[in-house]
Amino acid sequence: MTKSARLTAITEIHALKARYFRTMDTKDWAGLECVFAADLVADFRESTGGFDPSMLTEGAGPYVRMLAPILQDLITVHHGHMPEINVESATSASGVWAMEDKLWVPEGSQLPFRWLHGYGHYHERYVRLDDGWRIQQIRLSRLRVETG
Repeated sequence: MTKSARLTAITEIHALKARYFRTMDTKDWAGLECVFAADLVADFRESTGGFDPSMLTEGAGPYVRMLAPILQDLITVHHGHMPEINVESATSASGVWAMEDKLWVPEGSQLPFRWLHGYGHYHERYVRLDDGWRIQQIRLSRLRVETG
């Protein structure tokens, strides 16, 4: 793989992750599903500061259908920083992103907090399909979670 091809892949993966954050925060569920490969493995078992075995989901559609009702009425802001992207081939790559998110929960919600401020890392694997890069595996590990 040429240096130019590697840099192009990294730039495209940066744009992919930007779409991930934007579509989640704007509640564009169809757009969010499109950032994932159909065979997505989404591991969010460590995403709330503890370990929840039910937060492992297989498939892009099932993952978005599980996530959408939880986040639909929340205001969310997600940021990704300092990506470490390793392009392994023309069709595969991996990456780690430092992340920070804030969630504000409306009155009447069944969630056990009114707000959440989290810090951690996304650990991802990417696959290049005919129409571009997609997230094939995503895992969120938390360093800290503050709630109120």
